[in-house]
Amino acid sequence: MGQTGASVEVSGLTVRYGDLVAVDQVDLTVGAGEIVGIIGPNGAGKTSLLECIEGLRPAAAGQVRVDGFDPVADRSRMTAIAGVQLQAGAYPPRVRVGEICRLFAGFYPGGEDYRDLLGEYGLAAAERKPVTALSGGQRQRLSLVLALLGRPRIVFLDELTTGLDPEARRTVWEGLRRRNDDGLTVLLTSHHMDEVEYLCDRVAVMVAGRFVAEGSVGGLVAEHAGGTHRLVAEGAGGNRELRTTLEQVEGVRVTRAGNRLEVELSGPDQRATVERILADARVSSRPLGASLEDAYLALTGTRAGAEAQ
Repeated sequence: MGQTGASVEVSGLTVRYGDLVAVDQVDLTVGAGEIVGIIGPNGAGKTSLLECIEGLRPAAAGQVRVDGFDPVADRSRMTAIAGVQLQAGAYPPRVRVGEICRLFAGFYPGGEDYRDLLGEYGLAAAERKPVTALSGGQRQRLSLVLALLGRPRIVFLDELTTGLDPEARRTVWEGLRRRNDDGLTVLLTSHHMDEVEYLCDRVAVMVAGRFVAEGSVGGLVAEHAGGTHRLVAEGAGGNRELRTTLEQVEGVRVTRAGNRLEVELSGPDQRATVERILADARVSSRPLGASLEDAYLALTGTRAGAEAQ
């Protein structure tokens, strides 16, 4: 392992905005070399928590330690070991991609070559472009490049791949996983459950300023979505008659997803009835296992990312 990650210890952390309690006595531990995801609805307090850990926002109460020190009191040590990708970043007007990269590279004499990072994240052709000319997804990737330039031991990523296409998202994930294999610690927030499932060793679910569940992806799914029973009916999305028939079965919920029907059962007892209806309609089906999305929905009452739409 080439480098050793940094740990995070949060105890009783509280963040207030006037009378609003955004983060309410939260405890969190991230081990060195872990990837931990914080998920939850918009307004749950995820960004406020992350900004306190980064040392960018004062806490009303509680304690934060990154690699054993206070990130607010010792900014020089914090900037030496940490990379930060904010949910929304601002750049000087008219600055070009290469210029902002060279500026940041000057802060880290032993950092990575910014041209290598631009190439890795598909921005090599944009080096001479003004940052203002970049698409939203390109800006997001540039923010990640700047966060990784100093070869950090820990990175904080707020809504990592918002605006990225599937290929770019996969490139970002694989790059982070490679660095994690070398010891990089990652603490991230995301509304993309597939991203969290792919990357995270542990997940904490935040609702109204508090953690309501924490554990591995598999553990959360087993504990909070173990009773999920679902079938996917292929090629039946436009079959209204079939959908109506299925909806008449007690305990069955039907959702159209493109050219498919997702049939959610309240328990295994309805399965034989649903499979008979599908067979009579000559529609093939397959079981669909429970996912982190199901656990998220059970814990928060909303679908991941629904508030942002």
